[in-house]
Parts: sequence; C-alpha cells; structure tokens
Amino acid sequence: MTVAIIVIIVILALIAFIAWTSYNSLVRLNQQSNEAWSDITVQLKRRYDLIPNLVNSVKGYAAHEKTVFEDVTAARTNAINAKGPAETAKAENQFSSTLKSLFAVAENYPQLRATENFQQLQAELVDTEDKIQASRRFYNGIVRDFNTRRRIFPTNIFAGILGYKADKEFFELDEAETQQVDQPVNVQF
Repeated sequence: MTVAIIVIIVILALIAFIAWTSYNSLVRLNQQSNEAWSDITVQLKRRYDLIPNLVNSVKGYAAHEKTVFEDVTAARTNAINAKGPAETAKAENQFSSTLKSLFAVAENYPQLRATENFQQLQAELVDTEDKIQASRRFYNGIVRDFNTRRRIFPTNIFAGILGYKADKEFFELDEAETQQVDQPVNVQF
C-alpha cells in the first residue's frame, strides 16, 4: 500500500511540475509577445510623427498635389487608430501605398530631393521602416513560439485550463494586400 501511495504522489508531483512549467512558459511567451507588440507600436508612432514633417517638406514644392497629401493624412489617421495585429496590418498596407505616392510626387521635384531637410526626413523614415520590419519579424517569431507551445503536448492539456485558449494573431498582410503593395504607384501630373 505504501508503494501505491508513493506512485500516486510521484504521478501527482509530475503532473504538478508539468502544469507549473507549462504555465510559466506560456506566461513568459505571452509577456514577450506583448513586449514585441509594444515595440512595433513604438516604431509605428515614430513613423507617424515623421510623416507630417515629410508632407510639409514636399508641400512647399508640390502645392498642387493636394489629394496626395490628403490621402497620406487620412491613411496616417487610420493607421494610428487601428487596433490589434490584423487591423494594424491592413491600415499599414494602405499607409505604405500612400507613402509611395508621396515619394513618387517628390521624385518629380529634383530641387526637393536635393534639400538637406528632405534627405534627413527620408533617411529617418527608411531607418524607421527597417526597425518596423525587424519588430514585425521579432513579434511574429514570438507569436509562433507561443502558438506552438500552446498546442504541443502536454502544454495543450493545461493551456485551456490556464486561460490560454486561443492562438495569438500574426502581424501579416493577406495575399491580396501583398499583391497590392507590389504594384507600382501611378502618379500623373
């Protein structure tokens, strides 16, 4: 009878240990994904703060391109107000398209491209875009790890019990939006 009690205690201890490690790994990955999402929002905010300065630089040279500026401003507002990875990805796609239009307008003004202010803003925007891409990759890697951990045995048994019932969303574009991003911008004067 003592052997049976020892076996039961060992089994219960093993189950408790698995539950404990499962919970800790899910909490750690959940916190890392929240931190990674926060990093993305910081970089997006930096980009949103750069855009008005860039638009104002281009406006001085291309005053008759009013619709481009309005489109960039509207897309920026939509992107700022987006919530969650899926909605943010969609808004970011639209915002990127309007930025391409803005740069296409700037291409037609060589004196604008030569100004130090415009070059500095463009360099900062490129740097920010690189940081956004890195943040997206990092976030998606953490989400992948979280979703994998949540689904593998034996963690999957405890995940629902511990409150981790759903996968986290990746920050990605759908296929139609990806194809739209690849299309060249058509600016006519």
